[in-house]
Order: sequence, then C-alpha cells, then structure tokens
Amino acid sequence: MSRILLGLLVLAAFIAAVVSIYRRMSAARRGPSIKELVVAQPAALPAPDHRQPNEGGALTRDEVFTKLHGLAFGITPVDPPASSAHAEVAAAARIALKDAVNEPRYTPRRPLLLPQLMHAVNDTDVSRRELAALIVRDPALTGSLLKMANAPFYRASSEPVESMDRAIALLGTEGIRSLIASAIMQPVFRVTGGEFARFPEVTWEHTFRSGTAAAAHAAMVEHSDPFAAQLLALVTGLAAIIVFRVALDQYAARPALRPDVAIVAQLLDAHTADMARSIAVSWELSERILGALQEQTAGNSPNESSALGRSLHFGRFVGALAVLHTNGDIAADAAEESLHANEGGSAQIDGIWVRLSKV
Repeated sequence: MSRILLGLLVLAAFIAAVVSIYRRMSAARRGPSIKELVVAQPAALPAPDHRQPNEGGALTRDEVFTKLHGLAFGITPVDPPASSAHAEVAAAARIALKDAVNEPRYTPRRPLLLPQLMHAVNDTDVSRRELAALIVRDPALTGSLLKMANAPFYRASSEPVESMDRAIALLGTEGIRSLIASAIMQPVFRVTGGEFARFPEVTWEHTFRSGTAAAAHAAMVEHSDPFAAQLLALVTGLAAIIVFRVALDQYAARPALRPDVAIVAQLLDAHTADMARSIAVSWELSERILGALQEQTAGNSPNESSALGRSLHFGRFVGALAVLHTNGDIAADAAEESLHANEGGSAQIDGIWVRLSKV
C-alpha cells in the first residue's frame, strides 16, 4: 500500500506540474517549456500509421491491452471456450449492460461535490479559505487530502499539516483539483474481485496513470483542457469496473459455471467505451466529453478524433505500458519501442513517458 500511495503522490505532483506549465504557456500564447520536462531532447520520430502492424520488438496496442488483461486477471486471455453455457453468459451480460447505467448497484451517481469543487478551483475569485470550507463538507475527502499533505513528499517542515487551508497552500489549486477528482472516484474501485482479486487494483492503477498521461498530453501536445482529459480517463476506468461486475454477476447466477477470463476480457474490450459514454450522459457531462467518448465507441483512429479523444487514446495506451513496466511485465526498451511505434516520438511524448514510468 505504501508503494501505491507513493506512486499516487508522485503522479499527482506530475499532473499539477504539467497543468501549471500548460496554464503559463496558454497565457503567453507560446509552446510548452520542454526544458522543464525532459533532460535531453531526442530526435522526433515520424508519426506511425496506426493501421499497420508494428515491427521489431514493439507491441501493438492490442497486444499491450492483452498483457494488461493478463496482469489484472492473473492469466492471459485465450480464445473463449466453445461452450453454449459461456456464450449464454456473454449474451446475458450484454443485455444487462444496456440498463446498467440505471442500476444504482452498478453505476455511481455523479459525486455531489464534483461540480462545486471544480468550479471553485477554477474560479480565481474563490479564496483559499472558501475552497477549504467547501472541502471540509466531505469528511472522508478531508481526511484523504490531509493525509497526502502530511506525506514526506509534500511537507516542507517538521510541523504537521492540520488544516485544509494549509494543505491547499502546500498542494496548490492544481494539485488539489487533480487529487480531488481521483479521491472522489477511487472508492468505486474498491469492489470484490472474487476469483480475480487483483482486477480492481490493477484497473485503478491503470486508470490513475491513464488520467495522468491524458492530462499531460492534453496540456503539452494538444493544447487542450488537461482536467477534461483526466476526467475522461477516470470515467473510462469506472466503466471497466461496471462491465467487470456485470460479467461476474452473470456468472454468479450460474454457480456451476466457472468464470472464463476470455469471456470477461471480450466484454471489457467491446463494451467499456459504450458504458463510459452512458455514465457521462447520466452525469450530464459536457458535449466535449461526450464527443470524445463517442469517438472511442466508434473506434476512430487518433487522426479522426478530436483533441480530447486523442489525449484519451494516448493516455490509456501509455497508462497500460506504464502499469506493465512498473509491475515487471514488460522491459523498459520494449515499452519505449512500443510507445514510439504506436504514438510516434517527440520531446513531449518522451518527457511524459520518462516521468510516468519512474513511479
């Protein structure tokens, strides 16, 4: 748990730094300061053709996500069993997923404080004291943020941080915004994995890293909204948990049938994007968010997508690479080759990877 907490703290600090850079560059109407992000600037590689198979030791996007499934499930999915019983489970799950967004046991309501908090953090007229007063309305959120503020990573002195006002001063509004979004949504990932006990933990790690990478890509590459990109990744992670739970519930209704990894993985690949958009609609998120998620459901290539859609596409892939690398499932050189083969090469992209893969 200490490793995961440290990872979250470092990644949150990265988000704050990236968004801070983005805001400064927007105000000045110029490109990002690469010196703050990378030690050396490698030569840019040509943008890849996403329709062609990758060469050399690089993994394709599908291969990367298959390996991620293997890490989450504890076994790599293979072809689904030729069994009418398993096919029946898959069919029943697809039907249940159509209404899952209306089932409280599956789909969480939009966090009540999320719109108010985001408005307060983005409003320069809101004082630090007013923001602190809003946060303390949620005792669990207050406890989480104070715990983070007292971590050695953030504390500048031996004096403990005992108030939200002081915590906000230490973390900054950018850091607070990123941590708030993650802290509000993380409880949804605390579900029982049953036979696949690691699935919720691995999915949360992928979701958090995806959000970090998507926010950085939006800021530095697309010059778009970093928080919207992070929110897209968080909602997509929530959707994966819902699809997973629906699939396991269908197996639970047939206790004589053992859950099959390939069936569950197929449902995740086929329905996560649709479920993410359904969540976004039920939460009344912006048209930009809905449009970016629609691009994922339609299977758009990055060249056919909006700026936010491209950032989500990038974030989920690079987040998966980072999870595999930090868990020892893929070597550093293979991860970098996969990154360049699928996303091209640039100082910004390499800078994101260097920071993301160190945790």
